Amino acid sequence: MLLLALNLGFVLLLFSALWALAQINRDPSFIDAFWAFSIVLIAVLSFTLSPGATWRHMLIVGLTALWGMRLGVHLLMRWRHEGADRRYTKLLSDVREKRGWSYARTTALFVFAPQAVLLWLTSLPVQLGQAFASEASLGALGYAGAALALFGIGYETLADAQLSRFKNDPSKQGQVLDTGLWAWSRHPNYFGEACVWWGLWLIAAETGWGALALPGPVFVTFTLLKLSGVTLQEASIEDRRPDYARYKARTSAFVPRPPRSES
Repeated sequence: MLLLALNLGFVLLLFSALWALAQINRDPSFIDAFWAFSIVLIAVLSFTLSPGATWRHMLIVGLTALWGMRLGVHLLMRWRHEGADRRYTKLLSDVREKRGWSYARTTALFVFAPQAVLLWLTSLPVQLGQAFASEASLGALGYAGAALALFGIGYETLADAQLSRFKNDPSKQGQVLDTGLWAWSRHPNYFGEACVWWGLWLIAAETGWGALALPGPVFVTFTLLKLSGVTLQEASIEDRRPDYARYKARTSAFVPRPPRSES
């Protein structure tokens, strides 16, 4: 409980500082990159606060760092290249227009405060997996979780690379990416992300008490499918890309599978 409380306090302080930064640049979109970086910091802090330094500790910290640093750098570079994320722009505009709030209040209550708490919730496998790391030796379930997490990191990395290459090709302007991993899933990067967190949960669950971290991967999967992921991303994409409806009809939204044949 002390580890969880200290981590929550750290996250709240960190996101307060990030909120202050957003008041200067007037764009909170960078928070996505710092979401990943912050979880790496949570992993390191949990390692410092946990007793001992078992293979489970090192496995969790290593996998989290590999995932978080790769994703954080990718998102930070994307933000610097593409600018403000339309999701945050629309959210802030809608809330301020409806409630008449200031920019500072809107970003605090609708971006940084909820994301700080949800980050803490998401990272439960990283926290509890280390808090109870000495409860059981690393076994088959832990190795299976590590394999799933590594697969997710690799899958997500490849999907992001394919998407970046496609978006940077002027000849593909206005077209739909339907090759590579994107031929089997409309959101292969999200699928990889879910695999990472279910893998980390398996490593934590092997300790027994670490299974209580289940809300973490459940929340990640729900978010990717129903909140800021698939549902929000596809809300207006058909208006911008006419071919997307055909792509959507033949391609799985999340879990990869061979595309359906077009009738």
